[in-house]
Amino acid sequence: MSSKSSEPNNLIKASSPYLLQHAYNPVKWFEWGEEALQKAKVENKLILVSIGYSACHWCHVMERESFENFEVAEVMNQHFVCIKVDREERPDIDQIYMYAIQLMTGSGGWPLNCICLPDQRPVYGGTYFRKEDWINVLENVASLWANEPEKALQYAERLMGGINDSEKIIHSEIKEEYTKEHLIEIIEPWKRHFDITFGGYNRAPKFPLPNNWTFLLRYAYSSKDESVFTATCNTLEQMSWGGIYDQIGGGFARYSVDDKWHVPHFEKMLYDNAQLIDLYTEAFNCLAFQPFKQLVVDCFDWTFREMMSPDGLFYSALDADSEGVEGKFYVWDKQEFDAVLGEDATLVGEYFNVTEEGNWEEEKTNILRRVIGDSEIIEKYGIDSETLYDKIALAKAKLLDARSERVRPHLDDKCLTAWNAMMIKALANASQSFYYEYYYDRAVITADFILNNLKTEDGGLYRNYKDGKASIIGFLDDYAFLIEALIALYEADFDEKWLNEAKALTDYVLVNFNDDASPMLFYTSAKGESLIARKHEVMDNVIPASNSTMSLNLQKLGLFFDNEKYIDKAKNMLNAVLPTIKSYGSAYSNWAIQLYNEVYGISEIALVGEDIEGLKMELNQYYIPNKITMGGTKSSLPLLKDKQSNETKVYICKNKVCQLPVYSVPEALKYLQ
Repeated sequence: MSSKSSEPNNLIKASSPYLLQHAYNPVKWFEWGEEALQKAKVENKLILVSIGYSACHWCHVMERESFENFEVAEVMNQHFVCIKVDREERPDIDQIYMYAIQLMTGSGGWPLNCICLPDQRPVYGGTYFRKEDWINVLENVASLWANEPEKALQYAERLMGGINDSEKIIHSEIKEEYTKEHLIEIIEPWKRHFDITFGGYNRAPKFPLPNNWTFLLRYAYSSKDESVFTATCNTLEQMSWGGIYDQIGGGFARYSVDDKWHVPHFEKMLYDNAQLIDLYTEAFNCLAFQPFKQLVVDCFDWTFREMMSPDGLFYSALDADSEGVEGKFYVWDKQEFDAVLGEDATLVGEYFNVTEEGNWEEEKTNILRRVIGDSEIIEKYGIDSETLYDKIALAKAKLLDARSERVRPHLDDKCLTAWNAMMIKALANASQSFYYEYYYDRAVITADFILNNLKTEDGGLYRNYKDGKASIIGFLDDYAFLIEALIALYEADFDEKWLNEAKALTDYVLVNFNDDASPMLFYTSAKGESLIARKHEVMDNVIPASNSTMSLNLQKLGLFFDNEKYIDKAKNMLNAVLPTIKSYGSAYSNWAIQLYNEVYGISEIALVGEDIEGLKMELNQYYIPNKITMGGTKSSLPLLKDKQSNETKVYICKNKVCQLPVYSVPEALKYLQ
């Protein structure tokens, strides 16, 4: 029997929306913390760590089937201290037990359920379990602990060995001279996985993986590799046409379940959208393809409309489900679609692939997507491109109004530093590419709020913010992405306070996240909670690894401040991971961006004089992926120091060589080829 308990469990005190969703389960859940961990030790009880997040569809399914079931809850409560974890708030805990599950089963995912000894060491686990299977697992492991505890201890010891050895990166004594051959060695095996027809990789499900395409765009542009350039452009266009992109409201879903970007897993994550906005902004910079600019504008509009808090921070996620049905908020049957659009329904229906029987056959409904180009519609209906644009814009507005009357998906309204930082960077970069000050203003509001409200007394960061409270000490990704965002803000307005904040946070990281045995930085701070293992995060995934992002930050800040210590640290980090990149390029794409910077060099562009802003605006019209830009005359930055001038000039340095100043962007571009 499934039901809500009349009395709440301990999660009623949680700040996480995901944990609060479980507050009336009959399972006696605890938050991760001293109370639960001490209880397990005192009572010599196994710990059940169940990890998920609010937008996770199968997490909700397992809750309905098992955690709301009194029969299941009775078994869980009798034998275990049950702890619920929001992986987005506590990625440090998730990281350890995800490694454990991957070692046990060969794969991982969420919901993640791990059974541990009273000292937190894992012994058994998996992802989603059906109710009967879950009861069997619980009873068998409880029996093992009661009758053969020595076996459980042996399992735990072996697993901990694997966890501690996984992703271990040590110092490399070989100092590489990076060449284009290093990049080619990575790219050539990577090419074999491109889906030339539908974009992305030749597999399903398909994730956007924006950092992959950022690297590939830059590499293809600089190396003039037509095949990579074509694959990248096709991927971006196919994703923008697919059901994975919300054609009327803006914003991308987390992934598509098929190989055509058609049927999404409908949750929308802030981190995906921040990265994709940044990618499409960069692609517009490179290609001047207007549909990409419109997509960025629409995605920002969605972000401001549905994801922005009154404080100017951004919320974490929108659920896939509404009214208990995945995707219900987003799909259309033809009758409703036609009723909303009236006389234009036939044309717009063809534009968005709406059919009587439904283009999502499994659910007999329609996911709006593009399968034919504008030219076919224009020719068939005898209209011009401007008329088509106006009709589609009006149709989108009508459909959005009609959709807003539906029951909305659940909003995860916690705010995370790392994910907000990604959006700051996207806003700052777009403000420069599109000359739109509102995006810059929004970036500043969010950055100021974090720096004023999410800093610890010793100069560190908090990870989370909800209901006026920050409670979790920041992890490496919070620092890495905020530093990256602060650098982007500096390049937008040349206010050195952003760079100084970035430098202070970097110095904090180098002290508190340092690993004497590795060039990599720990994911957790020395001042944070001590867990059973202290891990690095090295592989790039749907979010770039915190270590690769910090390495890129050190590379840039080393140039801004002429700091050899930063530059050497970045090179040592890249050097240690280089042998692994070519075997699995897509999992090391952010490292590959750093390698690309080493091979092609980073142009340091300094602007001085009375018309810096005009010069910068003109410079931003050109795609220069491997550059840093600085400006001003009253500056302590090495490249700007003692360059006071009323005359507007451009100084360009690269690989420790500076050119004579020039006085216009066309002259500067000659040095940037």
